[in-house]
Amino acid sequence: MTTSIRYSGSVARWLTVSCLAVGLSLAGRAALAQQANPATIRLLPEDEERGQYGHQQKFYFLAPGKTGEDYQSAGFFGQRLRPYLAGNTQALRELDKYKRQKTLYLVDKAVLVGSLGLYGSQVFSHGDPVYFNSTQQAAAGVAVVSLLATIFINHHTNEYIKQSIDDYNSDLSGKHGTVWPRLRPASIGVLTAPAGQPLLALRWQM
Repeated sequence: MTTSIRYSGSVARWLTVSCLAVGLSLAGRAALAQQANPATIRLLPEDEERGQYGHQQKFYFLAPGKTGEDYQSAGFFGQRLRPYLAGNTQALRELDKYKRQKTLYLVDKAVLVGSLGLYGSQVFSHGDPVYFNSTQQAAAGVAVVSLLATIFINHHTNEYIKQSIDDYNSDLSGKHGTVWPRLRPASIGVLTAPAGQPLLALRWQM
């Protein structure tokens, strides 16, 4: 649906100048507001640099609209980041992968500690020190498997949370623009009236 309005003479010139002035003003204000309060989520620079097999400490981030050093913890499972990603399916999917990997990380650590504890409990369980009975061999095997599993678990863990933020920021930049593109006319033209007087024609797409 389109709406068309026609004006004449000095009114047309005045409206043309006013539209341009309002458009530039709104665009400028929106740009300044975006610079002052970025709508994106930003990680702590040290966390942004984490790569594959990076340490598994918590991530810190700046929430949308925050500036300076007001970083907050994302939580061990990224749970404090989740409210900001609400509505972005892809970003939440990547965050779920991060949570899954962190859960596996905890389970793996529990298995490792348990196997080492079992090994140690067998050393003096029969009086004289024993270091490689059948139970200890099984415990040692589980510990080795756990250590190897840690490598695979940590391989992409940090990448998942960074990808979730990248997905959020990418989607945000595609959806949000300045106010002016939504207010500006779809077309501007000059028509000639029967009396020879120029008319300004503004058309909006509804």
